[in-house]
Amino acid sequence: MTNANFKDVSDTEVTDFEPEAEGTFPGRFSHRADRIDSDAHAIATAEALALSFAKNAVQRDLNRILPWEEVNQFSQSGLWAASVPREYGGAGITAATLARIFAIISAADGSLGHIPQNHFYALEVLRIAGTQSQKQYFYRRVLDGERFGNALAEIGHRDFKRRTHLERTDTGIYVTGRKFYCTGALFAHWIPTLVSAQETSGDTMYLVFIPANATGVTITDDWDGFGQRVTGSGSVTFDRVQVQAEWIVPFQVHFEQPSTIGPYAQLLHAAIDLGIGHGAFDAMLPYIRDHARPWIDSGVSRAADDPLTLREIGNVHVRLRAAQALLNRAAHAVDRARGATDEASVAAASVAVAQAKALSTTAGLLAANTLFELAGTSATLGGHALDRYWRNVRTHTLHDPVRWKYHAIGNYVLNGKLPPRHGAI
Repeated sequence: MTNANFKDVSDTEVTDFEPEAEGTFPGRFSHRADRIDSDAHAIATAEALALSFAKNAVQRDLNRILPWEEVNQFSQSGLWAASVPREYGGAGITAATLARIFAIISAADGSLGHIPQNHFYALEVLRIAGTQSQKQYFYRRVLDGERFGNALAEIGHRDFKRRTHLERTDTGIYVTGRKFYCTGALFAHWIPTLVSAQETSGDTMYLVFIPANATGVTITDDWDGFGQRVTGSGSVTFDRVQVQAEWIVPFQVHFEQPSTIGPYAQLLHAAIDLGIGHGAFDAMLPYIRDHARPWIDSGVSRAADDPLTLREIGNVHVRLRAAQALLNRAAHAVDRARGATDEASVAAASVAVAQAKALSTTAGLLAANTLFELAGTSATLGGHALDRYWRNVRTHTLHDPVRWKYHAIGNYVLNGKLPPRHGAI
C-alpha cells in the first residue's frame, strides 16, 4: 500500500489463512483442481461442461436448486484458474477466449455463466493492482480450486459513495457494512469486498479479500429476482470483521489512471447476455420444427415453412451473429489494451466493449422474445421452462444501463470524448 494509513506490503509475505473448516463448507477440496494448459483446452473443457450443465438446467431454475455440485465441477475443471498468468502457474488465456467460455456456459445455463463473473473481475484487479506476494498467494489458492465471490454493490448508494468501511485501530483492521447483489458469494471461499476508508488524503476505496467463513461474515441467500435465480446474488453483512493488511488491494487509484479493469469486466457481462440469447435461439429451432403450427394464411402445412417465421428466424440469427462479431472485436481490443495499457488503448477497448454490450443486449432480448412469438402459446407452459431465457437475459441486461453505453459511444465518435473510467464501461 502506498497510503500512510496502511503499511506497505509490497515485500511482505501474505499470511496463510484457511478459509474453511473441514466439514463446514460444501465446496471443500481435498486435492488441487485440474489445470488448463491452453486456450484450446479451455474452450474444449467449457463445451464439455456446458453439455453437462444443460441437462438439469430446467429443474434447477423451476425449483430454485442452488448449483453446488455444478459450481464445484466448474471450478475443479480448472477453468476458474485459466486466466491466471503463466508466470504464476496458470494458462494465461486471452480475454477473447474467456468471453467465449462465458458465452458457451451461459447458453447452457445463464446462472452458471454469471456466477464466476466477479471471480475473474477480482483476478483482473489482482493482476493490475496486487503486489507480487498478493498475486503469488491468491493465484495459488485459485489454482488449488478456491473461488472468489463479490461484495461490491450497496442498495441506495451511488458507486464510490459507500457505507461499508474499513477502520484501522490499535487492535487491528476491521470491515463493517452490508452489501447486496453479491453474485457468487454464496459459493465462494473468499469475498472481495469494496470498502471506503477515511484517510488523510480523503475517502479512499480498497478491495479487501475477506474469507467467507471469517468471524462476523454473514451470507444470506435472499436474492428473489425473477431471473438468474440460482446465482447466489444475495446479501453479505460484515460485522466488524478483522482483516489482514495483506488482503487489502488499492482500488480507486486504478480508475484514476488507464486500466483494463472496467472493459474486462463489461466484456464478460456482454458474453453472458449473448450466451443466453444463443441458448434461447437453440431452444427455439427444435420447438418450431416439432411443435409449432403455421399461421392459417401462410399456405403451408409446417411452421418450419411459414415464410414470416423464416424471416424472423433469419433476423434473430443475423443479430446474434453481429453481436458475436462485435464481442470478438471487443475482446481483441481488451487483449491489446492489457498488453499495452495507455489512455488511448483503454478508451478504444471500453468503447468496443460498450458497442458489443449494446448489441448483445438487443440480440439476447430479441432471441428470448422471438422464441415465444414463433413457438406459440404452448411454449409458455411451465414444464418447458422456456421463459427462463427471457427472465435471465432481461434480469442480467439490467446490470448496467445500455442507454449510457450509447451515450459514451456517441460522445467518443462525435466529440472525441474518452469514456469515464469507473468499471461500468
